[in-house]
Amino acid sequence: MHTIVSHGSLQALSLLGAATIYEAQRAQGALDSGIKPIAPGMRISGPALTVDTRAGDNLMLHYALLKAKPGDVLVVDAKGFAEAGLWGDVLTEQALKIGLAGLVINGAVRDAAAMIDAGFPVFCRGLSIKGTSKSQPGCLNVPVNIGGVHIAPGDIIVGDQDGLVVVDQHAVEEVLALALAREEKEALFRERIRNGVSTVELLGLEDTLQRLNLN
Repeated sequence: MHTIVSHGSLQALSLLGAATIYEAQRAQGALDSGIKPIAPGMRISGPALTVDTRAGDNLMLHYALLKAKPGDVLVVDAKGFAEAGLWGDVLTEQALKIGLAGLVINGAVRDAAAMIDAGFPVFCRGLSIKGTSKSQPGCLNVPVNIGGVHIAPGDIIVGDQDGLVVVDQHAVEEVLALALAREEKEALFRERIRNGVSTVELLGLEDTLQRLNLN
């Protein structure tokens, strides 16, 4: 899957926080909070190579790595099944060889320590030492729904310790501009707070507090 997004825009998005991007695109695109990075400080960004696979079977993950391109984020809908580790150290080794940007999986992984040591970003629903079958068909480069969010092949994934957000590949330039503007606004807020202005004043909450008799 070839993204329509420029390298410069991808790079700029990768430097922004997931929460900033989420707020900038009108509080849309956040995956549910059950999908977490396997280690603090992990960041992920890039176009989605989507995989729809059966719960407890990772045949399609092996197949996906035959098609993956450097910079792709493998986005796997494993139906939220967390009692088998669909991804581990061997698949990580191949992903690193390809230059994959990371893995997002609606399911579980294993060999977490090896992935952390390798610096390979993984966001998942849990860890499981249990093995998988490798026999069931699935689909590659199809729309998936993970954490209540629709993800199309080529959409941009951005994740950090706070969570994951999806940006429609056709809206990247607009979202990027809004996110950068939000960054500037929040920088101004922090400066004004250092100069003695309260958050209540900054956000115009005086009337709300008065209405609720919070004097």
